Amino acid sequence: MSSKSLISDDELRKALEEKQRVKETTNEKQKWVARMLRSAKHHHKICPYYDKKTGMCFLTLGSRCDRDGRFENCPVFRSFLERKYEEYKSKGRPLPMDFADITIAIF
Repeated sequence: MSSKSLISDDELRKALEEKQRVKETTNEKQKWVARMLRSAKHHHKICPYYDKKTGMCFLTLGSRCDRDGRFENCPVFRSFLERKYEEYKSKGRPLPMDFADITIAIF
């Protein structure tokens, strides 16, 4: 075996720690998003950002909602929650425990 292809123990340990840290943050993020989806479903029958009268989605700013207000598996609503998670984390603020806390939060 050539010495160029071998990885030192320190490099391997650092790479594993970095991979573990990335995995933990995505798991934490996905858990928080799932909790907010459950909370939103508890508080709202249809998406709170869906206009029944026009069928428009307020999150996509003027485009029609192709899911008719159902938000359980909606990629737009999920990406909105993921952006909110990143926003809270970047500002160092505590994460809301309920969906209602997101809707009334003032930034």
